[in-house]
Amino acid sequence: MDTGSAILSRHQRYTTLYLKKITQVVIKINNGETGDMRFQDLNSSDLFFAPEDTEADSVNQQEYAAAWLVLIVDDEPSVHEVTKLALSGFEFDGKSLQFLDAYSGEEAKQLMLEHPNIAVAMIDVVMETEHAGLDLVRYIRNIAKNQLVRIILRTGQPGQAPERTVILEYDINDYKEKTELSAQKLYSVILTSLRSFRDLSALQANRHGLERVIRASGNVFRMGMLNGFIQGVLEQMIALLYLDQDSIYLNCDSIALENNEEQILITAATGRFADLVGKEAHSTLEPEVLEAILESLKSREPVIKDGVFVGYFRPNAGREDAIYIRSSRQLSEDDAGLIKLFLHNVSIAYENVLLHDEIEGTQRDIVYMLGESIETRSKETGQHVKRVAEYCRKIALGLGLPAAEAAILHMAAPLHDFGKIGIPDHILHKTGKLDAEEWEIMKTHAQLGCDMLGKSKRHILQTASLLAGHHHEKWDGSGYPRGLKGDEIHLYGRIGALANVFDALGSKRCYKDAWCLEKIIDYLTVQRGVHFDPELVDWVLDNMELMLEVRQQFPDDEQ
Repeated sequence: MDTGSAILSRHQRYTTLYLKKITQVVIKINNGETGDMRFQDLNSSDLFFAPEDTEADSVNQQEYAAAWLVLIVDDEPSVHEVTKLALSGFEFDGKSLQFLDAYSGEEAKQLMLEHPNIAVAMIDVVMETEHAGLDLVRYIRNIAKNQLVRIILRTGQPGQAPERTVILEYDINDYKEKTELSAQKLYSVILTSLRSFRDLSALQANRHGLERVIRASGNVFRMGMLNGFIQGVLEQMIALLYLDQDSIYLNCDSIALENNEEQILITAATGRFADLVGKEAHSTLEPEVLEAILESLKSREPVIKDGVFVGYFRPNAGREDAIYIRSSRQLSEDDAGLIKLFLHNVSIAYENVLLHDEIEGTQRDIVYMLGESIETRSKETGQHVKRVAEYCRKIALGLGLPAAEAAILHMAAPLHDFGKIGIPDHILHKTGKLDAEEWEIMKTHAQLGCDMLGKSKRHILQTASLLAGHHHEKWDGSGYPRGLKGDEIHLYGRIGALANVFDALGSKRCYKDAWCLEKIIDYLTVQRGVHFDPELVDWVLDNMELMLEVRQQFPDDEQ
């Protein structure tokens, strides 16, 4: 027996049990308490009645979360009762109905705010005012901006709101006279409304997921954006397949897995798992969820049972990934195929990210090694280049530069003295003060480094070229190699100058001992607006604890 026939059969059984209730309702109708509804003109099989005990209609919180929300807005309690009775036992897509009751337009507005996921609203036209229902429709669509809820307008007084006028002027989905709504017709209108709500919700969720995919795909080759890409595609897949929102994407170390000491991290998640992203699976997931995931990881095969799908794939030799999806229905072969395609594409994206990360890491290491080799040649510690790079990054971020720009500056900073590669050893290694001729030769390293690095069109090396050529310029114009002053000096050069001198003053060199912090602060204060950009000096003095953290992180005595 289909669901509609079951409802009709159940109704027929209730007819005898609630014969006394029929009389009470008819009396109310004749007294005008339910408008122009004429239940006595209907057949007995068309009548709906609610049991005396309304506690049977209540559901616990778990059922509430898994049900379609239906809002009944009518000032007549009996309409609420008969509607619920007619729809008792109704299911669509494996979910039952949960009813919300409002007896006025104002009550309905409050419920709409509290429950934005209401699927269907059945609204009476005439309540506290003759047009309260129409005002509520305007509120839902124009003020609450809720375009998803399916609105069924019901009236016992069709003359008050002519059907053609209402349909033309109001964004509603159906218009029914109360006398039309037999059990079968009510079943049909709710079914079609829920189907429409489901499809529109899926489209909205799909659009949200697509936006995340588009937003992340532009930066997908940044390691930090991979999770956003996976999250967006996961949301889109869930929407397209009409699956439950409770889904997780996980990854783990396959080597650790063999030792039963695996760390399984949640990379992306939806529904009730959404707050678990970035957390470890063993300590956060329910035993039955974790059991299904571990079964798939152990067998290295998909697991499908009891409405749960766990997909497995291996993006590379050192990593295993799994996706957990809970569905209220059986997945078709097409569904499973789409999930496998998702896993395959995420695998490709991940491999590309790893390749890019490897190239970027190699590039970064080469830059550091070049910087350290130059400092080693000039008898200075390699930690100097690391500290200067970190000082540059912190100052740049403190000034409000974008994180990406600060990262480029951080990578380029180790090459600020690249030009020293062309300075003779007897000058670089001299312990005493340089004479005038030697000093002129030493000063050429700034322009030399700028010219050599400037030959490359790579962003990092172009930034390094600016640093090399400008970090010995001074705010008052007395620096070298070009005697630039003020804002003529590139911001990178101004940052590099302060970072380089700050570290040099606090470090022991072949020609001097390290200065104490108090002496360094005094020097920076005196040189504010002379050697250094005043704004940069102010930031460093106000954030000295951040600068000192870098010195502790990269101490010279570790070399």
